[in-house]
Amino acid sequence: MTTSEPRARLWWLVLLAAAGAFALTMGTRQTMGFFLSPLNTATGLGVGSISLAFAFGQLWWGLTQPFAGAFADRVGAGRVLVIGVLLVAAGTFLTPYMTTTLGLIFALGILAAGGAGMAGPSVLMAAASRHIAPERRGMATGVVNAGGSFGQFVMAPIAAGLTASLGWVGALQALAFITLLALPAAWVLRGGPSGAAQAAAPAALPAREALQRALRHRDYLMLAAGFFVCGFHVAFLATHLPGVVAACGLPAPVGAWALGVIGLFNIVGSLAMGWAVGRWRMKSLLALVYATRALAVLVFLLAPKTEAVLLVFAAVMGLSFLSTVPPTVGLVAKFFGTGNMAMLFGAVMFTHQVGGFLGAWLGGRVFEATGSYDWVWYVDIVLAVGAALIHLPIREARPAPRAAAA
Repeated sequence: MTTSEPRARLWWLVLLAAAGAFALTMGTRQTMGFFLSPLNTATGLGVGSISLAFAFGQLWWGLTQPFAGAFADRVGAGRVLVIGVLLVAAGTFLTPYMTTTLGLIFALGILAAGGAGMAGPSVLMAAASRHIAPERRGMATGVVNAGGSFGQFVMAPIAAGLTASLGWVGALQALAFITLLALPAAWVLRGGPSGAAQAAAPAALPAREALQRALRHRDYLMLAAGFFVCGFHVAFLATHLPGVVAACGLPAPVGAWALGVIGLFNIVGSLAMGWAVGRWRMKSLLALVYATRALAVLVFLLAPKTEAVLLVFAAVMGLSFLSTVPPTVGLVAKFFGTGNMAMLFGAVMFTHQVGGFLGAWLGGRVFEATGSYDWVWYVDIVLAVGAALIHLPIREARPAPRAAAA
């Protein structure tokens, strides 16, 4: 397509657009846990009820992705991205006006989380992969993923600063308008594949046929099971880390800084994983990430709860926070090609968000029942060990030796 050929040459612009959009939508979404306490104070609903709204958002974010991905596979990512960004902004703006659990589920769970799903990784990474030649795809997914991490790193202190200057209501409304800065990315990511990417991409199968084929694929199902665990970890941390900070008796700003540290180190982890994807087997990289998480949580539980310990823990978790995404995207593409990748990765992302629902909801329930998050950490460790083990039987050929640069 003539409009796609210039973008094939300007692959860096495609990456900038996808990473920038992900930074704004993911950054806004991942700072919502910062507002759990003021929402509880303003509404009196209780941490458990508000956690249910957050948990529903995790589930809805995942549920929208295979459908948004299938739509983007047919009409291009640009239109889907516009709708998604507008929904994120609307939901974030309306959240302070919701005084019931159902209202919060509507604003946070349906509008904001659903919009973030439409402007999320399955659509953005598939769009970037379509416009970028195969030899650059591993690093491309790492860069786009790092965009989401950068958004979290930047938006967490921005949210804290806006709250200090405007109050929590004004901060949420300001974040809604900041999210709209992602709209120009839709123009860059419009259309279908091009150039070398088009030559390497198989034709898309009908959505039902592609999904049925995937659900009969043993390794795809194991990959999805591991991603379920990733969702549990990520959602629990994003929603309840400020609460963990308070339970440790540390000042509230430490929670915002800890979220920022997770985002900062996730940039490093995402870029490093994007580089590693083409050099080592992706199943081994995923097993290493989950084993690292299990060890990090165990050490954190045993260590004294000081600011330094918490920030070091946040840094280690940040390195592994979303570094699971590039090898997961890579394995989906290796199993099935890129023709239906937005939908098939979106389906895997749905399992991630089922785990996210449980992580966000269970964290609130356990804290209300026991006054501590310890039992959730124990579940975290068991799930991480299980996820590390389940990736080992996945059938994946060793990467071909990389040719020397000409």
